[in-house]
Amino acid sequence: MDQRVEDERRTESAPRREARSADGAMQKARSWRNTMREHRVLALAIAIAAIIAIIALVLWWLNAQKYETTDDAFIDARTVQISAQVAAAIVDVPVTDNQSVDASTVLVRLDDRDYKAQLDQAKAQVAQAQAGIANLSAQLVAQQARIDQADKQVTQAQAALTFAQQQADRYQLLARQGSATQEQAQQYSSSLLQSQAALAAAQANATAAEKQNAVLDAQRELAAAQLEQAQATEEQAETNLSRTVITAPVDGRVTQLTAAKGGWAAVGQALMMFVPREVWVTANFKETQLETMRPGEPVSIEIDAYPGRKFEGHVASIQAGSGTAFSVLPAENATGNYVKIVQRVPVKIVFNKPPDVLLGPGMSVVPTVKVR
Repeated sequence: MDQRVEDERRTESAPRREARSADGAMQKARSWRNTMREHRVLALAIAIAAIIAIIALVLWWLNAQKYETTDDAFIDARTVQISAQVAAAIVDVPVTDNQSVDASTVLVRLDDRDYKAQLDQAKAQVAQAQAGIANLSAQLVAQQARIDQADKQVTQAQAALTFAQQQADRYQLLARQGSATQEQAQQYSSSLLQSQAALAAAQANATAAEKQNAVLDAQRELAAAQLEQAQATEEQAETNLSRTVITAPVDGRVTQLTAAKGGWAAVGQALMMFVPREVWVTANFKETQLETMRPGEPVSIEIDAYPGRKFEGHVASIQAGSGTAFSVLPAENATGNYVKIVQRVPVKIVFNKPPDVLLGPGMSVVPTVKVR
C-alpha cells in the first residue's frame, strides 16, 4: 500500500518539474528581451563601435599598402683611413679621440727636416740647370757673332782672291809681251795660290762655326731637359714636405686614433680612422618590396638611438643587384640543391637636411618609404 502511494506521488511530480523547467526558460527569454529593450542604447553603441573598428581596420590596411618599411637598415658613410704617405717620426698629434674637426684641420705633424733638406737640394739643382741654360744661350749669341765674322772673312778672302787672280792674269800677259819680268809673273801667281788657300781656310772656318752652333743648340736642349728633371725633383720634394702635415680631407670626426707623439710613421701605416659628417641610410629591403619604389620618394626615418624623433629623407638610388651578388662569396644557385630565398636589395636613402644629432656608421635605423 505504501509503495503504491509513493509511486503515484513520483508520477505526479515528474510533469510538474517539466512544467517548471519550461516556465524558467520562457522567463529567461523574456528577461533577455527585456534587458535588450532596457539597454537598447548600449547595444546600438556596441554595434556602431564594431562597424567603426572594421572600417578603421580596412582604412589602415589600405593606407599600409602605400608604405614599405624595414628594420634591416643602418647609418652608412664613406669612412677614410688616414695614413702616412712619407716615413718620418711623429712630432705632434693635435687632435684626440672622437673629436669633430673641419676640413683642412691638422691631424698629425711629422718630422720635416729631412724633406726640407731634400727640397733645398732640389732648388739648388734647378738653379744650376738654369745657369747652365743661360751660359749656353750666351755661347750661342757669341757663336753667332763668330759665324758672322767667319762669313765676312770668307767675303774678304773671296775679294782678295779675285784681285790676285786679276793681278796674276795681268802679269802673265805682260810677261809674254816682255813688259814684265818672269819673276814678277811668278810672284803674282804665288799670291793667287795664297789667296785661294786663304779663301778655303775662311770657308772651312765658317763651316766649323756653323756646325759649332748646332752643337751648342744640342747642349742647350740637354740643359733644358736637365732643368725639367730638376724641376720635377723639386716638385716631388715639395710634395713630400707637404705630406709631413696630415690634414682632414673633409668635415668629420676622428675615430680609432693610434698615432702618438714620438712614434714612427711608416708609409701606408694607418694613424686613425676618419668619419665624414655626410652620412646616409642603407636600407636592405626585400626584393618583393621594390615593385613601386622609385628614387625621389619621401622617407620617414626613425633612429634607435633617438626614440620618438623622426627625420625626413628621400630615396636616392636602388642598387643594381642584391646584396649577396656583391659579397665575398656570392651564392651559386647552379650547384647543389636550390632553395628559393627572398633576396634583399640595398637602397640608399639620404636626409633632406643634415641631422642635428650625432650619427655614425652602423647605427640602427627603421625607414618607412611612401611608395604611392
